[in-house]
Amino acid sequence: MTVTLEQLNAATPDAALQMLDGLYEHSPWIAQQALTRRPFASLAQLKHAMVRVLEDAGIEPQLALIRAHPELAGKAMVSKRLTAESTNEQSKAGLTECTPDEFARIQQLNADYNRKFGFPFILAVRGPRGTGLNKGEIIATFERRLQGHPDYERRECLRNIHRIAEIRLNDKFGHVPTLGHDVWDWHEALAQFSDPGFAEEGQLTVTYLTEAHRACARLISEQMRACGFDEVSTDAVGNVVGRYHATTHDAKTLLTGSHYDTVRNAGKYDGRLGIYVPMVCVRELARAGKRLPFHLEVVGFAEEEGQRYKATFLGSGALTGDFKAEWLDQKDADGITMRQAMVQAGMCVEDIAAIRREPSRYLGFVEVHIEQGPVLNELDLPLGIVTSINGSVRYVGTIRGMASHAGTTPMDRRSDAAAAAAELVLYVERRAAQDQDSVGTVGMLQVPNGSINVVPGTCHFSLDLRAPLNAQRDALEADVLAELQAICTRRGVHHSLELTERASAAPSAPAWQQRWEQAVQALGVPLHRMTSGAGHDAMKLHTVMPQAMLFVRGLNAGISHNPLESSTSDDIQLAIEAFQHLLQHLATE
Repeated sequence: MTVTLEQLNAATPDAALQMLDGLYEHSPWIAQQALTRRPFASLAQLKHAMVRVLEDAGIEPQLALIRAHPELAGKAMVSKRLTAESTNEQSKAGLTECTPDEFARIQQLNADYNRKFGFPFILAVRGPRGTGLNKGEIIATFERRLQGHPDYERRECLRNIHRIAEIRLNDKFGHVPTLGHDVWDWHEALAQFSDPGFAEEGQLTVTYLTEAHRACARLISEQMRACGFDEVSTDAVGNVVGRYHATTHDAKTLLTGSHYDTVRNAGKYDGRLGIYVPMVCVRELARAGKRLPFHLEVVGFAEEEGQRYKATFLGSGALTGDFKAEWLDQKDADGITMRQAMVQAGMCVEDIAAIRREPSRYLGFVEVHIEQGPVLNELDLPLGIVTSINGSVRYVGTIRGMASHAGTTPMDRRSDAAAAAAELVLYVERRAAQDQDSVGTVGMLQVPNGSINVVPGTCHFSLDLRAPLNAQRDALEADVLAELQAICTRRGVHHSLELTERASAAPSAPAWQQRWEQAVQALGVPLHRMTSGAGHDAMKLHTVMPQAMLFVRGLNAGISHNPLESSTSDDIQLAIEAFQHLLQHLATE
């Protein structure tokens, strides 16, 4: 028999605690303390209350909770001493039916992990969708996390414990994140398409106008039609555009969406989550026969990553009138120009200018995106409100000294280009850390024709500097460039720099940020405001209309641009509900 929030809120302390029995392994004190915060307006609020109890408890109670958990496919399972909840979870993952080799491997991993960390390996084996990981996925995760840092592993065990409790709570309350499941499944379906050379390796790569890219566009178009969009089309640069009509023809339009191209060997959610969340909202409106007092336009942008051609934000840029004609003559690694690729895909380059949107016809642009970072994961929060997308500046440079014999050149007579670059790397790290939310990276270092016994005479490097305000970014840039000059002068080397990109910061429009905040608060989820260090299509739309973004927590420390990029259907469900709240509030303003 399922429990309701109304019953939980009205029950006596003992009865309420009994309703939450078994959420945390042999640790009823977590639910007991969380219940002092009743009444709960939502399951999400209850879940976070338990997260806070454990966070406030300190390290020793946290370690005691971790150690209260059984090993995966361990002695407790063999002797049938698992709790009913753990038995259910391990059996759904197939751990009760291991082959002798699988069982032996897991036993060895258990022993190695316990020896290294002093507590058992914890994994929510029912996985991000709640239906169960397979044994191969479990063993691969076990092997990867065995290499982790002890502090990180303690936190990762706690995050998985909270995920286990979330799934158990869903079972108790009969809560199924149906819309989250649908969107999760759509991501899986779209991930079947990948470029040659990567598909064979089981890797996801979808670059601009390849066959896999065009297959993605076709599937998204089919899905949009199935969702009930009134118009679905693919425009002159490959954007997939769906429109759901308003109650009146002359109403303004809310624009939303994100990109469906990927980096090489990517994750499944970057960009695509921002297409599918509003799509499922349209489907639910269409199923209910409801219309909004504004048109809703969802765009799957064809290109944002700049992987095949050096033309980032091509899809969203075309909508703002920022498509550069010189891009058409760029060549990919196979010598195919963008113009040729477009013609081969059946596009008409002469039509590109016509897809520019008229800002006066739009209310604004909103975007849902996986966070691509660790913040929400570490805070154990499902959603975050973006206050600004960082402005950035990028350079590639070269430091030139003098190559010389490593054995015969005294240390005080060297002109070491790589040592100068190394000093710059450390300065960038220190200087960026002085500013809240600034980041600085030297992502590329190369000593051409380097040799083990030669003092480096040349070192190529890159600079990537970002901050939430242009003035903050510019101050960081000025300090770094001044220090680069000082390093080179002191060391007797020379440098050259080429500016490759300068992107302005994109602060969220206050009114639209507030709408996202109201939507998140309506779910009972704590507000967390944060900047975005990564660039997004919203940066381009920001130049012509107000914009604001909602971040969704990622798993595996929030890693992105990586196959480990993931999110749960529960968090996706909350993002969908937040989007629905935003639409409802906007409709009544």
